[in-house]
Amino acid sequence: MTDGRRIPRYDIARASQELTEADPVLGRLMERAGPFTLRLKSQHSPFEALLESIIYQQLHGKAAAAILKRLLSHFGELHPAPEHLLAAPEDRLRGCGLSASKLLALRDLAAKTLDGTVPTLVQIRRMSDAEIVERLTQVRGIGTWTVEMLLIFRLGRPDVLPVSDYGVRKGFALTFGRLPKRKPFDASMLAKPADMLRRGERWRPWRSVASWYLWRACDLAGKASPPPD
Repeated sequence: MTDGRRIPRYDIARASQELTEADPVLGRLMERAGPFTLRLKSQHSPFEALLESIIYQQLHGKAAAAILKRLLSHFGELHPAPEHLLAAPEDRLRGCGLSASKLLALRDLAAKTLDGTVPTLVQIRRMSDAEIVERLTQVRGIGTWTVEMLLIFRLGRPDVLPVSDYGVRKGFALTFGRLPKRKPFDASMLAKPADMLRRGERWRPWRSVASWYLWRACDLAGKASPPPD
């Protein structure tokens, strides 16, 4: 991951040219997949974005959306302020469908937002990727992968390579691996993070763009593994 203060958001024309020149195999994937069409999600504060991430963890999208809707309804159809979330009765929050572990994670998120561990939107835009990962993974239930998704899909950071992501690992294997023909893809065929990081050095400072195309490689293989909603 790179320093967000010096590298702009996605410069698609420049990224496409530089990635193709640096890695012709990736370039052929990019040509087959077509234009880079990632659209950044709404600019919620880090607190609001992570609140949604916690709710969506390990749940089907529709079930998580229903819980989020009930939670927002409880607070007047708006994202609650951290202090309001901390003050809300536990039984009311559990009644929205939150598990005990998710409730603990949300309260920790609120507390760490109030004490400054979780930065504001203005602050986070001036921080490097590494600083953001270091700060946000201090929140209960927030790991590196969750922060990487925030960096790519909300902050538009161009040089993130989420080597633990299933879809990216599968897309890498499909694009660069020597997979046996006529054999269904299984977990044993996933790319190794070390191999991904090594080849990914060619893709700097556009590893987020490369990652997006690795997700697309899964789609082209006929078994969609899109990035998370």
